[in-house]
Amino acid sequence: LDLGHTAIVHVAGPSTSYSAARRAAEWRATMLDAGLDPEDPAQGDWTTASGYRIGKELGQRADITGIVAANDQMALGIMHALHELGRDVPGDISVVGFDDTEESSSFWPPLTTVHQDFTEIGRRSMQVLLEMLDGREPSGDRIVPTSLVVRESAAAPRA
Repeated sequence: LDLGHTAIVHVAGPSTSYSAARRAAEWRATMLDAGLDPEDPAQGDWTTASGYRIGKELGQRADITGIVAANDQMALGIMHALHELGRDVPGDISVVGFDDTEESSSFWPPLTTVHQDFTEIGRRSMQVLLEMLDGREPSGDRIVPTSLVVRESAAAPRA
């Protein structure tokens, strides 16, 4: 949004996934807060193959300037499909992932993504589990902050 995109599609993870539902809800709320009317997310399944399939569909649309994938694997599939369709990332369509996997910096172009601190997520999860096993109500904040890692797959939309 900071780059000026207004036609952004979200590629969600599976509908049975809590984290996919949270990411889709936050994406929708962010779009609404920006005064934009988000379309329903495209439904993926976390895999590169689902990203590729959805990328082939979305790549046919000239109205889209940005795609936000719920994980880096789907973003990779999307970028592969867009490349095959002759669409330039980020010139024609910006692509953003989520997770900041180790290989996301090796995608071409390197993927702009949301970083998660998996070590801290694991630590807090174990803390909750141990408290529950001890018969106590879990304490503390369960939300681990994220941060945007800006790389080369996102740019301002062409005028």
